[in-house]
Amino acid sequence: MQDDQRRSRATEAFFGRRKGKPLREQQVGRMETLLPERKLDLAAEPPAALASLFTVPVERIRLEIGFGGGEHLAHRARSNPQTGFIGVEPFVNSMAKLLAVIETEGLPNIRVYDDDATQLLDWLPAESIDHIDLLYPDPWPKKKHWKRRFVNQANLARFHRVLKPEGRFCFASDIDTYVNWTLLHCRDHGGFVWQAEASADWLTPYDGWPGTRYEAKARREGRSSAYLTFLKR
Repeated sequence: MQDDQRRSRATEAFFGRRKGKPLREQQVGRMETLLPERKLDLAAEPPAALASLFTVPVERIRLEIGFGGGEHLAHRARSNPQTGFIGVEPFVNSMAKLLAVIETEGLPNIRVYDDDATQLLDWLPAESIDHIDLLYPDPWPKKKHWKRRFVNQANLARFHRVLKPEGRFCFASDIDTYVNWTLLHCRDHGGFVWQAEASADWLTPYDGWPGTRYEAKARREGRSSAYLTFLKR
């Protein structure tokens, strides 16, 4: 099997399909012109200071893996102009949605990557990220598919390497088995300290939380969400 075939299969294991409905003409145009402007080039050496990836001065770097429709990422970028955001989303239709917002609003503090997040994590310099968000990732609810969940020991080791000392990892989900899975994996890793001191701490959304369409769907279907915060030990 060729290396690119192996990488494709590994990538698909985490996030499934790459494309939904055909893109409209304007969306295709943004994917052809705006995406190359904002996409990180992993063929180049990463800069020693990730702030140089942005055209505006930034003081912190925040990574969101699987940003979906981009609502949360765009909201955080608007609210925190001095933070540089890197958003990873391999699903073409979701990337197209975020690019439409970027085209309208500018948001110069956002860079993106449209492929396997593990490639980006391996490219990033050690201790270069202040905050990682993994919000409503694919839960792969069937037990036989749990090995496809993004939270695993290998990826937690990647998180731990790229996070700065006392960097933050935030995980949100409405699937109880995935919440428990994440707590157990972080405990077993040993390099992350869960910040909850009472049940209200992990049932309360994060400060400035805008909500997401996945969260709204979960509530309509009667599922509550958990918001876990870990600090790098």
